[in-house]
Amino acid sequence: MHRWGHFVYAHRRVVLALSIAGFILSGVAIATGGEPQNANNFDFESGRGFGLMSGQLPKSGVNFTVILSDARLPSSNAGFREEASRALASLAADQRVAGIQTPYTAPSAQAAQMVSSDGHRILAIVSLNIGFTAARKHFGEMRTEIVAPPPMTVAVTGDVPLAYDFDSLLAADLEKAEIGSSVVALVLLLIVFGTGVGALVCLAIGLLAVTGGVGAALLLAHATDVSTYAVNIVTLIGLGIAIDYSLFIVSRFREELANGREVGDAVAVTMGTAGRAIAFSGLTVAIGLAAMLFYRGTFLVSMGICGAFVVAISVLLAITFLPALLAVLGPRINRLSVPILRPRPFGQGLWHRIATAVMRRPLLVLLPTVAVLLAAGSPFLHLHLASTDVSQLPPDAEARRGAQLLASAFPSQGTNLIEVVVVFNSGSPLSPGNVAVADTLSRRLRATPGVAAVRSYVDVDPQLSVSAYQQMYAGPAASLPAAVRDEETRTVGRNIALLDAVTPFLPASDAAHALVRSIRAEDKVVGADAVVTGDTAFDIDFVNYIVQQTPLAVGFAMLTTIVVLFLLLRSLILPIKAVVMNLLSLSAAFGAMVWIFQDGHLSSLLNVTPGAIDPTLPVLLFCVVFGLSMDYEVFLLTRIQEAWRRTHDNRAAVAEGLERSGRLVTGAAAIMITVFVAFGLARVVTIKATGIGMAVAVLADATLVRALVVPALMRLLGSANWWAPRWMKRPPGRPESQAS
Repeated sequence: MHRWGHFVYAHRRVVLALSIAGFILSGVAIATGGEPQNANNFDFESGRGFGLMSGQLPKSGVNFTVILSDARLPSSNAGFREEASRALASLAADQRVAGIQTPYTAPSAQAAQMVSSDGHRILAIVSLNIGFTAARKHFGEMRTEIVAPPPMTVAVTGDVPLAYDFDSLLAADLEKAEIGSSVVALVLLLIVFGTGVGALVCLAIGLLAVTGGVGAALLLAHATDVSTYAVNIVTLIGLGIAIDYSLFIVSRFREELANGREVGDAVAVTMGTAGRAIAFSGLTVAIGLAAMLFYRGTFLVSMGICGAFVVAISVLLAITFLPALLAVLGPRINRLSVPILRPRPFGQGLWHRIATAVMRRPLLVLLPTVAVLLAAGSPFLHLHLASTDVSQLPPDAEARRGAQLLASAFPSQGTNLIEVVVVFNSGSPLSPGNVAVADTLSRRLRATPGVAAVRSYVDVDPQLSVSAYQQMYAGPAASLPAAVRDEETRTVGRNIALLDAVTPFLPASDAAHALVRSIRAEDKVVGADAVVTGDTAFDIDFVNYIVQQTPLAVGFAMLTTIVVLFLLLRSLILPIKAVVMNLLSLSAAFGAMVWIFQDGHLSSLLNVTPGAIDPTLPVLLFCVVFGLSMDYEVFLLTRIQEAWRRTHDNRAAVAEGLERSGRLVTGAAAIMITVFVAFGLARVVTIKATGIGMAVAVLADATLVRALVVPALMRLLGSANWWAPRWMKRPPGRPESQAS
């Protein structure tokens, strides 16, 4: 890295030109990028069932639901019908609309289910002739075409409005978070640096990293599924970590200039010390994000990849573009002085005094601080995981209000279906033997407590016997009664048949979970295999899958990080200590997540509905925070390592390392917390919870852990901090890094 610094200095203009070209290409990638969408290729029972249904059963077209309400008139009134017709007239004329079905145009049996229980609301099912991606993009235009004459009111719901609301809110959240956090970050950088040029350089690096990360994410969307949350996470990570890296590079460069070095030498030493630390820090952050790759088939994979992209870009900018820019600026990096909170002379600073005080009574500091962190994490012990739904949106989002109105006013529409896919071992589902198999399973389902009814091709008419169904399906399809033919078309594939078990239990309720487990325990039938799917089954399977994969992901992140830190520090004890410190920071973040979003504390202030935690949230929080927390540990330990190699005095090295890095770590943490809090103000719960959890983790890490726990523990360990077996040490004769 020291030689690399000299190389960059010698070729600074070429490096700057290449960096600018890369920035232009990032802009092109953003302009021509693909459309983000969440992956849904799940290798568990409910996922396989969904795949069978998608592959063999007719696909329903893209549509959404409009709810028209009038408290004065019942839906049977001619005035209500006229109002509804006027409200939908413009939408019906839209070329993207294939048709609109209302209670006034639907068959009588279906029409009854499209009127609310109080008779003052109706459903209008809007069928579209465009694909889902185009529908979610253009839904805003179609929504403006629904204009109800007062006092009639309108609400919309369905997958298309939900996707549109998510997209709109995520985009608005991203814009507000970027602007707000950038302004506050600039102010904090001015305070940390005391110079306007240094602050602007760091902020520019952050914005460049985000641009590159977003461009890479959207470019990846052409080749594979990229999560709809990816751009937000890229911005969240990139803005914080790129500013952090540039903060440490610029600070070390200014320090070397102040020590009397020439610009070229200052760049080289900066790369050999702070640049080396950043390279290892970026690797540890990428390791944490790479743990998401263990969750194949979920949107976490693309978020891990995109997060690793922006980290790699941040490191690349920090060791190429930034040193080249510093080489051009030289002493001008100190211009536009802002005399705020100037640091005291070395040895008299706040962080030196804190470290010295802590190391005088290490146990007295260590035990209560660890107890506080563990207590903060204690709410995580009663974590309840469940897949979330429209509650991810704020209460005032129209798609959420529409979904809640649909469930409360149209009970038959909100029925929970447990879908049992029967896969026959041989023959057509319509063969007499297979019809008997389906009937056996249907009767077993109907007898299961909690199942209100079963809908299938052998349940069209309760008066018909199994022999009657066998006889009907043995004849030509044209001879089937219309109702039987429709059900057969809907539920029968090449070698599968669908049995819908209807239950009044809400999809995420414990009763529904118990019912699915009961059905799975009793779904064995001779001649076929049964695969249970549906919302409730998916909820169970998805949570189980996340829980099963987590030990592998966590173990990978911890073990790989220990190896990387050993290569950096040549100590076996310090990497293990660093991982334990990270877990303490994470405990506070996990506790805050459960305390707020599950237990409901501060829910009214944050405008969230308390409930079960989505299983991806703890995973996302761990994978991101584990690497980011290691960021500060790397910078602190490398400064302590420099002092230890020079003095071999453990107490002096800890005090010096904390003083050298304490002000910067505090400033960097304040900037990161600002970025995370800005995202914590988002309206989508996943982004809000991630931002708040990360802010809590960084706050705990930069204060209690780095300022108190680390110096106390390193004082107790003494020279053992730097111990490693002889065979793990650097081979004799190999030169030490320029970091010393």
